[in-house]
Amino acid sequence: MFSHLEPLPADPILGLSALFKADTNPEKVDLGVGVYKTAEGNTPIMRSIQEAFNRLAKTEGSKVYIAPTGWPGFTDAALDLSLGAPLVHALEGQLGAIQTPGGCGALRLGFELVNHAAPGTTVWVSNPTWANHVPTLKAAGLDSKVYRYYDRATTSIDIEGMLEDLKGAKAGDLVLLHASCHNPTGADLNDDEWDRVIELIGERGLVPFLDMAYQGFAQGLEADAGPLRRAFEKLPEAVLSYSCSKNFGLYRERTGALVVKSQGKDAAKALTTNLARIARENYSMPPSHGAALMTTVMQDEALRADWVAELGEMRDRVNTLRRTLADSLTQKGYGEQFGAVGRQTGMFSLLNLTPEQVASVQKDKSIYFPANGRINVAGLTEANIPYVADAIAGVM
Repeated sequence: MFSHLEPLPADPILGLSALFKADTNPEKVDLGVGVYKTAEGNTPIMRSIQEAFNRLAKTEGSKVYIAPTGWPGFTDAALDLSLGAPLVHALEGQLGAIQTPGGCGALRLGFELVNHAAPGTTVWVSNPTWANHVPTLKAAGLDSKVYRYYDRATTSIDIEGMLEDLKGAKAGDLVLLHASCHNPTGADLNDDEWDRVIELIGERGLVPFLDMAYQGFAQGLEADAGPLRRAFEKLPEAVLSYSCSKNFGLYRERTGALVVKSQGKDAAKALTTNLARIARENYSMPPSHGAALMTTVMQDEALRADWVAELGEMRDRVNTLRRTLADSLTQKGYGEQFGAVGRQTGMFSLLNLTPEQVASVQKDKSIYFPANGRINVAGLTEANIPYVADAIAGVM
């Protein structure tokens, strides 16, 4: 059965991690895998999460299965963070929600629900988009088309091209949108552009699928949720995949949620039970630990306040690193090519480098990031930015 299978090439990003670890250059820099890092290069357990862990260790009492929809209170907490209590109340009876194994699990369940409800639906994705978006939707049986998004020549969003392409979508098509901190570009729509996109989606009878993987890393929890909330408020149907990997630091705990809005009869019950059936067919029950930690934090006033504060510290650090790198490259005469890095948001930016330039930086300077130029800004430090800036300038 399996003897004919051939080894596959390493994942472009995960493969870089192996090369980085094997590199003996003391000045090496890892800007590949998308995880938050401290100035010391560590990905920490957040203070509030550690305290929640300590409490849970004393009180959990059992490892029996949790419900298919998730840890008690988790989806309520995710809804409160993403949509906000007033909107959740206003949409009562229209929302179905389920805990998922990370944001990837939410994407897969969402795409499978779409294919179950409307087989053959086309999903429109941005050019570029996160590397796993298209493989995930295709694995769920859907097809994709591309809309223009980021213009590398101008290092800005091509909003007119985006709207023109989406005008070619047919009613019922799905539009995959990055709710904030676009991956891999770091370039987000402004409020006016979001309003134009949401209006067009409504006019064309399209359905938005918003991927929220970085709430709190752009401008703050409330501001980052603004476009998402406007879409769910104004449009009759919408889908949200939510990840707790970055903003709660729960990477390996695989903690996420899927939220769907519908106008159908008994919408909430219909959505939730159908999602539970799809989950049952895939992995049966969700993992509990990360959801229990997140819920504990969200339900405790002091822990929640500390989490918000630490998330703000992380956001401020990444934004400072962005500005420092952009300023360093501007001082070297490359502000036109790289100045946008300082204005973008989240952990990623797409540098205007060719694959050959990226390969040269890796070979000669031991600085690791994918061939498309996408860097994890959180992998920078105040100490290594001069080295990185010199390396980039050296291949221009």
